[in-house]
Amino acid sequence: MRILTLLSDFGSGSSYPAAMKAVVAARVDALMIDISHDLPRHDVRAGAFLLAAVAPVCPAGTVHLAVVDPGVGTARRPLVVASGGQYFVGPDNGLLLAAARRVGTLQAYHLDPRIGLPAVSATFQGRDLFAPAAARLLLGEPPGRLGRPIADPVALDLPRGGRRGALLHGEVLYIDPFGNVVTSIPAEAAPHGAQFRLTGPGRTPRIPLLHLRATYAEGAFDELLLVPGSEGLLEIAVREGNAAARTGLDRGAPVRLQIVPAAPRRRSAAPSPPRSGRGRTRGRMP
Repeated sequence: MRILTLLSDFGSGSSYPAAMKAVVAARVDALMIDISHDLPRHDVRAGAFLLAAVAPVCPAGTVHLAVVDPGVGTARRPLVVASGGQYFVGPDNGLLLAAARRVGTLQAYHLDPRIGLPAVSATFQGRDLFAPAAARLLLGEPPGRLGRPIADPVALDLPRGGRRGALLHGEVLYIDPFGNVVTSIPAEAAPHGAQFRLTGPGRTPRIPLLHLRATYAEGAFDELLLVPGSEGLLEIAVREGNAAARTGLDRGAPVRLQIVPAAPRRRSAAPSPPRSGRGRTRGRMP
């Protein structure tokens, strides 16, 4: 089964995703899977994150058609990237490379505009150039016949957070539809049993300490918590709530989590020994 995934910031309510699918469907029978068409407008990094999350579970032969392209119609190059038996079609702005690197060793090709539709629009190359290229890849045409190899595709490496002493540091990579804040901090950086304070201007006084939970449901209702997400990154979440709204964090914002050791339990005082009879009768005559 030929598989084509589609990713864009066009909006699921627009005609643009359907137009790309129609161009592909006119040329090849394929299973088309929408990753998302509701990315934040022009957010190349959010698109790169979602594409990199999906590509590792796709079989060899999958073609990914990804268009988040604020530079459409300019001198930016149109690309096909081959990696791990999969193919990534889209603009040369870093959107494709994180996913390609995650599945193998990549080779990029500068698409020849002559493989597109007879009249290529300067504002909709997703339909007029990228979709025809994707169809030809699905039909088994090698990427070297669609363009010339290049060694310098634009890189957009997703940032990687870490730990310095008692501070976890990173930034917001993505905010999912539930309002969960996906950070760049590896989940393994968070020590078990610790509490965390989200630091930053205006946050400390009104945001409670966060506890690390294995799942969202382990938190109390409306609790602000940390969860190891499915991509191995820490997420700031609210059980059945919206963490982005609660914290004010947005895409690209720095994240600082101060480790706060759990307070030791107070030991209860030992009971006083009973007084002796001599002590209770002090001052009385025998």
